[in-house]
Amino acid sequence: MDKSKPNIVLIITDQQSASMMSCAGNKYVNTPNMDRIAGRGIRFERAYATNPVCVPARVSLLSGQMPSYYNGRYNEDNWQVSEKEQRETLGQLISNAGYETVYGGKEHVPRGLIPHDPGSGYDYFCSDERDILAQECADFIRKPHKQPFFLVASFINPHDICYMAIRDQGEPVYSKKMCERGVKEISALDEALKLPDGVSQEEFWMDICPPLPPNHLPQTDEPEAIDDMISLRDFKINARNNWTDKDWRMHRWAYKRLTEKVDAEIGVVLDALEDAGLADDALIIFTSDHGDNDSAHKLEHKTVFYEEAAGVPFIVSAPGNIRAGQVDKTSLISNGLDILPTLCDYAGAEVPSSKPGLSICPVIEGRCNEFRDVLFIESEFGDAAVCGPYKYAAYNQGKGRNNVQLYDLNADPFETRNSLHDPGNAEIAAKLKNELAEYVSQKRSYSYSS
Repeated sequence: MDKSKPNIVLIITDQQSASMMSCAGNKYVNTPNMDRIAGRGIRFERAYATNPVCVPARVSLLSGQMPSYYNGRYNEDNWQVSEKEQRETLGQLISNAGYETVYGGKEHVPRGLIPHDPGSGYDYFCSDERDILAQECADFIRKPHKQPFFLVASFINPHDICYMAIRDQGEPVYSKKMCERGVKEISALDEALKLPDGVSQEEFWMDICPPLPPNHLPQTDEPEAIDDMISLRDFKINARNNWTDKDWRMHRWAYKRLTEKVDAEIGVVLDALEDAGLADDALIIFTSDHGDNDSAHKLEHKTVFYEEAAGVPFIVSAPGNIRAGQVDKTSLISNGLDILPTLCDYAGAEVPSSKPGLSICPVIEGRCNEFRDVLFIESEFGDAAVCGPYKYAAYNQGKGRNNVQLYDLNADPFETRNSLHDPGNAEIAAKLKNELAEYVSQKRSYSYSS
């Protein structure tokens, strides 16, 4: 085995916000295994999905491209992946560098990027997304290896939280079909909704169940596009208009319990690395495809540019435990773009010139004072640009009321108001408007005005 090439483990959860870890300061969730990765490595607080929806985000994670590169922005879009791009996916590049490359768990990507298809670069070994996946990953890690390995473990949770609002809506066609297909998911949700044993209702609501977040109410000058997004699904309308404070708090309770469930599954994988004596010399990256609004702005699910939906956990444990236990509060990470060049760096693979991401190796190794100035996020409802503490969001739905937003995440971390026209913000607003217009002009012909 080539000892200069580390074994690589990429762990992906589904619909987990960046704040949904105890190592991120969340006292209502206990994630000892995510914390274990953070204790050995570096946790990045400014990491974002390329698009806060499942298929677009996962397209990026497996290809290193923005979703719009493939003419896609939402789950059911008309994705176009060329044969050339199929030869330049993450799996193919790492496999070509001499790795045993395996993938288990959730896929949810279009044809041309599916890990179980021939030519993907992966040996697809497990279609389960839960406990069986964790054990299959552990068995793989413990067996003898003649080559360095690249293991992708793609877990489903805490995504099962989606079914709370969907089931609560009742009989509409979409909700009914989803519930009929989601028997396993609903079972996991029901388990997560249970109250702890031996705890009274009063104690549960007073001390245990998470409170409503500071930004629970809709934003004062909410983008009209969010109304359009909510109106597309009856269950979203029902949650915003009819859920009580206790309903929202139970959503938060179940979301955290489902996160703890997947954390335990991750622990099985980490224990196998420890047992095999591989933990210190492996490269481990932990992230999620996107977040969940988690009752912020009276929203659940994802899609919008708010931090809860677009922000993702991103932790890197590098060989030798470089920068163990540190937190990076400033580097702007695009997980869908930056994982591919980073893994290519470690694997000794050449990054195709068409890939726009950046390797974070210089940041991990402490050789980089500045990483990127501006990061872009896409959605089926528009585009956003992040620069330092500022986020400029340009939605493209509805008549345009409040659809251009500037958030100052230092002054207003919960994104409760639009600071676009605040005194002193004209320069940064103009900069990000121009940056976003240039980015958009390279992708399609939409235009924005403030």
